[in-house]
Amino acid sequence: MNAPSPARRWLGLIAVSLGVALLVADTTIVNVIVPSLITDLGITSAQAQWIQESYAIVIAALLLLTGRFADLFGARRVFLAGVAVFGATSVLAGLAPSGDVLILARLLQGVGAAMILPTSLALVNATFTGRERGQAFAVWGSTIGAAAAIGPLLGGALAEVSWRWAFGINIPLGVLILAVVTAFLAPSPRTGARIDVAGAVLSVFGFGLLAFALIEGRTYGWLVSTQPMNIAGLSWDGGPSPVLVALLVAAVALIAFIRRQATLSRGDTGAPLIDVRLFSVASFRNGNIATLIIGLGEFGIVAVLPLWLQFTLEYSALQAGLALVPLAAGSFLASGASFGMAAKLTPLGLVRLGLVLEITGLAGLALIATTDGSWWPIALALLLYGAGVGFATAQVTNVVLADVPGRSAGQASGIQSAARQLGSALGIAVLTTLFFSVLDTKLSQILAATGMPTTQSGRFTDTVTDSAGAVITSLAADPQTAVVADAARVAMTEGITFAGYLAAGLLLLGLIATVSIPAAAPSSAEPARP
Repeated sequence: MNAPSPARRWLGLIAVSLGVALLVADTTIVNVIVPSLITDLGITSAQAQWIQESYAIVIAALLLLTGRFADLFGARRVFLAGVAVFGATSVLAGLAPSGDVLILARLLQGVGAAMILPTSLALVNATFTGRERGQAFAVWGSTIGAAAAIGPLLGGALAEVSWRWAFGINIPLGVLILAVVTAFLAPSPRTGARIDVAGAVLSVFGFGLLAFALIEGRTYGWLVSTQPMNIAGLSWDGGPSPVLVALLVAAVALIAFIRRQATLSRGDTGAPLIDVRLFSVASFRNGNIATLIIGLGEFGIVAVLPLWLQFTLEYSALQAGLALVPLAAGSFLASGASFGMAAKLTPLGLVRLGLVLEITGLAGLALIATTDGSWWPIALALLLYGAGVGFATAQVTNVVLADVPGRSAGQASGIQSAARQLGSALGIAVLTTLFFSVLDTKLSQILAATGMPTTQSGRFTDTVTDSAGAVITSLAADPQTAVVADAARVAMTEGITFAGYLAAGLLLLGLIATVSIPAAAPSSAEPARP
């Protein structure tokens, strides 16, 4: 088969990037509409976490499997199927009558997203080489940046009408992507790879339980049960916490998964989801370690920032979306700038530049956060943070996949995407859990200092925390509870400050981790193809 013309290759790249943009836009939209979901559906803060986290953890759990699907069925075919699944499940999300149904819809959306992300990376990595590869990933990142810029505005505008339209917008966008990809992207070759079903079950089970434990630890207790749990007709009351049990079972499942992958990789009878022989490639091994650490700190703050903007600073949903535009604009501009800088700085250099900007922006946000902060300092901090995301996101995949053999592109892309998404999912879980823990603890301390009886302060603290701050407005409207509203705003701001510094610290660890990544070959050179 003849190689595709340059025009078709670049049009195909734009089509693939649009597919990933669908995921990014949806994520940023959901971040903005969470307060509207809390108010309209009456969901708890734990359910709000699951609406965001269930989507992220399903992606992380399935990326390894869908990476293998890309090798077995062809990356383009899996990519198109993922877009179709994502669009169909968006209908369910838009029609959801309750928080539980919406969580289910987000779980299913995660399945579609998990099919899109690794296949997009495999397609870009297989299509471009040398200097063009760095430019291609810059275009890929720029498209993501554009989607991130549109998402908050679109989410805020749609939330003013109805949050349901925020999911409905995925339908026409998905149809457009299907048409463009089909028209301009050539079918992908198949390698005849097999699927490790047992490994897939172990990974999904392990990652799912890990997410449950991180999210529900503050609700049911980390070691001993603090309240009854009822899920799907099953009751748990007293004794060891279900969270502790989930952590232990998750550890066993993930250890068994890793051992199985190592065994299958050594023999000729299996088809591992993770071929451990790929980790003999230094740039792939060390790059994935850095990616996992970076993911822990990169996006967790975005999950709680809209809550603080709307319930503490009293922004509307549209105003909160506008407040996030500097973040998205910085990402878009930096992603575009990395295209021209690809010939002057190595991809690894661009990643490090991005991390420095992210750390500066997040630490700056934590430093200036107050209960009555003005817009421009927040905008400046988010602009720096977004610029860092743009540089790092556009090139980190290029760094990790640069020396991977073409025959392993699908699996390697799945592993790299899993490392990124797992870090992101765990980062969101950790930062949101700690944010709500700080909110709960600080609010309790402030109310106790006013002399309020313990029973009463505990009731107010639980109400504010369970609503993720949504009740602050109604508390402020009543003169008798205005002091509680003021205390809640202070506590939420403390939570944002803590989350900002923690995220910056995690990214600093990620920056340090990049030291172990081998220096890349010059961008004009052809990467090795073992």
